[in-house]
Amino acid sequence: MSEAKSRNGSCLCKAVKFEATCENGVGACNCSMCRTWNGGPQMAVPCGENVVFAGEENIATYQSSDWAERGFCQKCGSHLFYRFHGNQHMMLAGLFDNAEDFVLGTQYFIDDKPAFYSFANKTNDLTGEQVAKMMGLG
Repeated sequence: MSEAKSRNGSCLCKAVKFEATCENGVGACNCSMCRTWNGGPQMAVPCGENVVFAGEENIATYQSSDWAERGFCQKCGSHLFYRFHGNQHMMLAGLFDNAEDFVLGTQYFIDDKPAFYSFANKTNDLTGEQVAKMMGLG
């Protein structure tokens, strides 16, 4: 992982832009909700509360669980973030303009990952039970 730095990004239509301060670690979530929402694993970067949006009026959210919501652009439909209550953002990795140094480091819900895909690099693999424990839910 690298030192946290400021990064910019936007949705497909550019109606929503953001600046986020985050490191270069990408996590892939294999849970069934993320796969349904994304059409595959969700690739996201933890940015905490360090996200500033322009075009916030174009963001819609969907309460997907008791502990988090998902944000998307109302104009083009781009998925923007997974946000834990408490304003902790997981920004979708593909939205960033300057992502050349991103590194896939962790896979979440590895026990839910279907057999039709796998990543070539070595990752820290967490089961659903481990993720629940980490989030204080189990």
